[in-house]
Amino acid sequence: MESLIIAALALCSLTAPACGDKGTSKARSCSDIRQFYGGKGFSLDNAPLSEISGEHLRICPQGYTCCTVEMEGSLASMSCKEMEGLLKDAGRAVQTSLTGQHKAFDGFFLDLLNRSMARLQKSFTSTWGFLYSMNTQVFSDLYNDLSGYCRGGSVNLEEVLNEFWAKLLEKLVYQKNKQFSLGEDYQECVSKQIETIRPFGETPHKMSVEVTRTLLAARSFLQGLVKSAEVVRKVSQVPLSPACMRAMMRMTYCPHCRGIPSARPCANYCSNVMKGCLANQADLNTEWKHLVDTMVVVAENRLIGMDQTILSLPERISEAMYTMMEKIETINAKLSQACGEVGPISTGAEEVRTVGRVTVEDTLGNTSKNMAKLVSEVTMRLRDMQSYWVSLPKILCSDRAAHGAGAEDKCWNGINRARYLPEVMGDGLANQINNPEVEIDITKPDMTIRQQIMQLKITSNRLRNALNGFDVDFQDTSDDPSGSGSGSCTDPTCSQDPGLIATSTGGPVFYPYPPENKKVTGSARQNVPSIIILLISLFILLLRR
Repeated sequence: MESLIIAALALCSLTAPACGDKGTSKARSCSDIRQFYGGKGFSLDNAPLSEISGEHLRICPQGYTCCTVEMEGSLASMSCKEMEGLLKDAGRAVQTSLTGQHKAFDGFFLDLLNRSMARLQKSFTSTWGFLYSMNTQVFSDLYNDLSGYCRGGSVNLEEVLNEFWAKLLEKLVYQKNKQFSLGEDYQECVSKQIETIRPFGETPHKMSVEVTRTLLAARSFLQGLVKSAEVVRKVSQVPLSPACMRAMMRMTYCPHCRGIPSARPCANYCSNVMKGCLANQADLNTEWKHLVDTMVVVAENRLIGMDQTILSLPERISEAMYTMMEKIETINAKLSQACGEVGPISTGAEEVRTVGRVTVEDTLGNTSKNMAKLVSEVTMRLRDMQSYWVSLPKILCSDRAAHGAGAEDKCWNGINRARYLPEVMGDGLANQINNPEVEIDITKPDMTIRQQIMQLKITSNRLRNALNGFDVDFQDTSDDPSGSGSGSCTDPTCSQDPGLIATSTGGPVFYPYPPENKKVTGSARQNVPSIIILLISLFILLLRR
């Protein structure tokens, strides 16, 4: 009789659901998962109609399941692609903010230069008359060079300003002596005497200090916005690792395979998955915060007041020209001594049509308010994105994790509906050594992200140099876009748009078995396959005989 009972139990073990499943003696229908799976565009040819034994599964718990290994692989690839899409969307939001601020500041700076140039043309035409109209190219070249410098061109600002004053002196002397034949040697000699005779007084030096400090800050700030947006774009395109793909599958679609599609992941479980998947990205946090802090300091200490500097250029230049005219006799004597006598030189008073000085129109109030508003807005947005890289796990889990009263006891913990017991890991690669959800080799950081960390350091250093008045050269130091990612999804369809991401040089990697050296830790034990129960029962039966 005992033998019959044991045999009956062994037979029941073939059809009974595994521990942790909620079922009856009859296998459950797989209609829900079939509908879901087909709705995602997958073929239903091999999708089971009712539950099957799950010992074949490589990612999901191996209890009774509605998923074949092919379905598991397809859903894993889909979960990877969806996650990468979310990361790109989050990155685009930050990029849009940065590029929007860059566009606003770039437009404001160029508008200041254009308004300054327009004022110079209007005031100099009426004040300096022929002296200006015959030398407009000198002033146009100055403003073009200043604009090019602000926009990142290969312009040496100190050389531009020195050349402007030397050229202006040369042209003014030439206009005063146009009745004489002044050779190129003489004109070159005149331009070389500018440091000796100082025809424009202290204006060139003072203007050079203010313009250099202002435009250096503007240029470095604009380039900081560009570089930070580039870092976000490149990091957002880094493909997820195979280990992350498996973790995402277990968290997202394994509940569907188990027949509980409504089960949402436990909050701490989701956090560990995301912190493991985005461990390398979190390592950007330190240098990213340094860059944001430095940009805020540059904006608040250098950009406010730049409108006064730029719009006052016509007044400064005109004052310098008046200074030259007032001491023209002394200048003439020094030039004759240094470069040779060419004849009597006119004082040029007849060319000055209007007595008085060029003054900047009293409209700086609104401009200053606009500048202050721009700075306030950009600093606020920069501070808002200061913790972007370490806040990504929380952002991505906010819409998918279980919330509400009693949720922690009924959420999906990676194995079944139950409380999630492991502690939440810290941020960054080094803190993932004991992550129970994502297997990570902390000795092998993602090289693409390491390169972007270096870019952040370089950009921060250049901004600090600009803050201290040292000119910086923002040449393109971007790294090889092909980079070296942390691996890609095992299915080719999980790759990004080839126009937005570098293609992987290696072929797809197939993992026949889950990793043996690190099991997923949860609050319930993994279910024992029914075939093992059968073998144990038969063994007991033989012993009884």
